[in-house]
Amino acid sequence: MRIRMAARLCLLQAILFCCAFLATIADSTGASHWAIDPTRTHIDFEIDAVAFPRTHGEFKKFSGGISVDFDHPERSRVEFHVDTASAEVGSLSFSSYVRSEALLNAPHFPTIEFVSTSVRKIDERTVRVTGNLTMLGVIRPLDVEVDVQGGADGSHKRLEFVAKARIDRLEFGMTSGYPVISRDVDLVISSEAFES
Repeated sequence: MRIRMAARLCLLQAILFCCAFLATIADSTGASHWAIDPTRTHIDFEIDAVAFPRTHGEFKKFSGGISVDFDHPERSRVEFHVDTASAEVGSLSFSSYVRSEALLNAPHFPTIEFVSTSVRKIDERTVRVTGNLTMLGVIRPLDVEVDVQGGADGSHKRLEFVAKARIDRLEFGMTSGYPVISRDVDLVISSEAFES
């Protein structure tokens, strides 16, 4: 089942849902559907540049869906679509640069897409979601490590989690500014989800 979501973005929140479920609900059967709380969700990215402080940004718009089978995690599926034009870095001019053809090229590639290919429980608090990330028309595999921090309300009805991933932008042909601007882009997604 697909759940259309509009919220404070980026990437990988749908992924978080899946991770949280698999890591904390071992006795569930069948598929469960969860939704994020957009008021408690932040999807941030960070990048370094020579002679400049570390730059922090955020994607503010996305949509996605999730279907989770607890008995057979390998059958679970996650998709998300990030609006590249929603990237903001706190400065109008720099935000425009990030969205421009030099980096995200939002006019020609309006979305960043992720489709999961596997979900694997690492330990009682950590899950790894692997999938294909499409950016600038290039598809590359991506691993996302998710730390499930427990029920936000003391139960399994709401869950807190943090997901982290690192993208090598050069692999997607995003070469502008390199090596002054680093090749690695770090993603950090913090969110809460509730059973829908």
